[in-house]
Amino acid sequence: MIDRAMIHDHGDIASNAAMAIIAMLRQALKTRGRATLLVSGGSSPKPLYEKLSEADLDWSNVTISLVDERWVEPGQPGSNEDFIRQCLIQKKAKRAKFFGLKTQHKTATSGLVEAEARFPKSARPFDICIMGMGSDAHSASWFPNSKGLKQAFAPNNKSILCAITADKSPVTGEHLNRISLTLNSVLESHAIILFIPGAAKRAVFEAASNESDLNAPVKALLRAGSKLHVFASPVS
Repeated sequence: MIDRAMIHDHGDIASNAAMAIIAMLRQALKTRGRATLLVSGGSSPKPLYEKLSEADLDWSNVTISLVDERWVEPGQPGSNEDFIRQCLIQKKAKRAKFFGLKTQHKTATSGLVEAEARFPKSARPFDICIMGMGSDAHSASWFPNSKGLKQAFAPNNKSILCAITADKSPVTGEHLNRISLTLNSVLESHAIILFIPGAAKRAVFEAASNESDLNAPVKALLRAGSKLHVFASPVS
């Protein structure tokens, strides 16, 4: 069941989400002297990241990495790392500490250990995870009924990362081999921002509450309760 109190759907949702994230980062920096921000790829959050890049924050004490990544080298089509460097690691945010997830291993499965070792021990729990959602109700690289999804969602999975092999679809394109945060590593974050621009995606999110987590993986984020903040376009 979706708690309507968690949905912010008035005004410019990119600006509203940016203001909320900046306030959360500022509070983390004030309280702990550091902050960790995990971000999603895809084209939808571009205006959000551009606004964040201009924020007046102590970015030198902010560590940024990815919620998920296609198993492609930086510089190749589909790289989330490239997208984040171009849209977020710019302007004032250029001083942030950023690292990607892609290793030199052939598959995400074989690269998990090295990729997970890149996370500082002090990084968990993450301060903020910025999540997106596709038209198939996936979030991160949690594609419906994909290989690795049950392990990614397993209650006893204490790992930060998991490997996912998606079934080819118009949403996945050719990039089926993925690395992603596990559900537990997202849910333990201090705050989760789910950014859903467009009325069509809003409808998908609303419908997901009637599906199973494996059929509509974005639904699993509802387990976060009050830590989940949804910035969504209004219902048309």
